[in-house]
Amino acid sequence: MRVVEVTTYGGPEVLDMVRRPEPAAGERPGRVRVRLHAAGVTITDLRIRAGLYADELSPLKPPFVLGADFAGKLLDPAPSPEGELPVGTRVAGFVPWYTERSGEGTYAEIVQVEPGWLAPIPDDIEFTQAASVPLAAVTAHQGLARLALPSGSTLLVTGASGVVGRFAVQFAAAAGLNVIAVSYPGDESELKVLGAQHVVRRGDGEEILAAVHAVAPDGVDGLFDGALVSETALPAVRNGGAFIALADDRTPVPVRDIRVETVLGRPDAVLLAKLLKQVQARELITRVADVMPLEEASEAHRRAEEGRRPGRIILMI
Repeated sequence: MRVVEVTTYGGPEVLDMVRRPEPAAGERPGRVRVRLHAAGVTITDLRIRAGLYADELSPLKPPFVLGADFAGKLLDPAPSPEGELPVGTRVAGFVPWYTERSGEGTYAEIVQVEPGWLAPIPDDIEFTQAASVPLAAVTAHQGLARLALPSGSTLLVTGASGVVGRFAVQFAAAAGLNVIAVSYPGDESELKVLGAQHVVRRGDGEEILAAVHAVAPDGVDGLFDGALVSETALPAVRNGGAFIALADDRTPVPVRDIRVETVLGRPDAVLLAKLLKQVQARELITRVADVMPLEEASEAHRRAEEGRRPGRIILMI
């Protein structure tokens, strides 16, 4: 089967397509095989490829296969909370790559996954759309649950134009929070449709703080840091408020009794199935920035680093 390997740490050019043996049924006890049709490119993929997590991932070293999000068809029957999923069932999910540290990601034609990492895809959702949901939506949902803000609270979402941030805006609005979204220029109208009550254009820290304090003079009750700006945005939170970061290395030092949390998305088959049904019902909106063939993974990484089109870049397999 074809896979795309990280041959050494570095830029997008270190990604190389090679062939590996296809895994056999039962090769890894407790896991099922999925023949992939789509895989997502995440910011974590870019950071791992560049070597930013080399120490944390030690002793794992290149060559390895990146990728968390996936959508495809089951090659083996898989148990699920609603009963066994038969061979051929369309499924989506994500591999907890960073915590697993196996180096066996989703830039591949076949992956071996735990059944608890996946959920069935509703019939009228395409593979590319399904692959844009799992990691980002589950992380956003779990992050807001960690913040635990009561209805009516004010939440600032940085990186609201990004993949995780867009989901955070939608979940927060549905929970009755007053959302202030920090966005790229041109996304203001769309974010308001998604539930943001106020939209602040992305700028330097002082500009963002001035705009936020114009809306919430005492500071916001909570901050969902989808842009990984950490200390730059922390002053926007009121004394005793709450802050959630998406990465341990971007977690600020707590000040002014602000509760600081970190979220690292954990697979949840029940939650993912619910979210995919919400996408089907158009109650939850996802965004695909580009769809590219697996053999163009290097170019996909270049485009993701440029960040010209917010949304998940999907590799077709």
